[in-house]
Amino acid sequence: MKRIGPELKKPNLKSIDVRVPKVAKDLYEDLRDRRLLPLVALLLVAIVAAPILLSGSGSASSPPPAAPGAADLAQSSSVDVNAGLTVVKAAPGLREPSKRLSRLHPKDPFRQHYTNAPVTEESTPVETSTSSTVTSETSTGEILAEETVEVPNQTGGSPADHGSDSNGSVPGKGHLVFYAFAVDVKILRTETKPSGGKETEPLPTRERVLPATSLPGEKQQVVTYMGISPKTKKPLFLVSTDVSAVFGDAHCVTGSDSCQLLELEEGIPETFVYGANDVRYKLTVLKVEPVVTGHS
Repeated sequence: MKRIGPELKKPNLKSIDVRVPKVAKDLYEDLRDRRLLPLVALLLVAIVAAPILLSGSGSASSPPPAAPGAADLAQSSSVDVNAGLTVVKAAPGLREPSKRLSRLHPKDPFRQHYTNAPVTEESTPVETSTSSTVTSETSTGEILAEETVEVPNQTGGSPADHGSDSNGSVPGKGHLVFYAFAVDVKILRTETKPSGGKETEPLPTRERVLPATSLPGEKQQVVTYMGISPKTKKPLFLVSTDVSAVFGDAHCVTGSDSCQLLELEEGIPETFVYGANDVRYKLTVLKVEPVVTGHS
């Protein structure tokens, strides 16, 4: 019989070389040496059989039957809840601000609302008042104003003399007392005559010199008193541009080539060379004290 097509030959299985990976071979030999091959085989069987056993047991079990009357009980409870609801007619008028806030009245923010109730002499004991003061101070240490406030005194006695001026008068309730730091200055004038001799003349002591006052006077404005320093509480003097030299231990507050603002100490003299004739003025601050300058 004649064969059509190519001749098919059986594969030679002996010639096929099947090689096992070295990792698998080493693992197999290691498990065999440790006698763990039965345990591995048991684990593989358990992995395959576990899903089958679990699916069979789940299909065999059925959910427990519902308790009789549970649905009826839930339905009856919902009916009872719905039966307790009440439909109320909406009343938009209650939400209108004009009606809801009708009992309230607008208040003036610039008017004092919280005031003490009037009291009678029978309900309150006899009280005397003392005045306490609140002062404000500028950057140069000058006290601008002092407010006098009446404070009740339960123990009795006469009013205190806080805030009284030089005349002994006590300001009324709520008045402002203005203060400033004044100084007493002793001035000694020395002038060189054309003949070469020196003439020394003590000028009258200036008492209670207020800030912005020129010394020794308006005609010879050698220095100007500016008040006290807020840090050291010492008097400050502005030096005139006509002063050519300054001698003494005063502290220069402002100025590099020539000092413009000096800080003097009480009792320590300072000499100023003033004018074209080089007249010397020796100033000594005798005292610094606050004085009353007025009331409001």
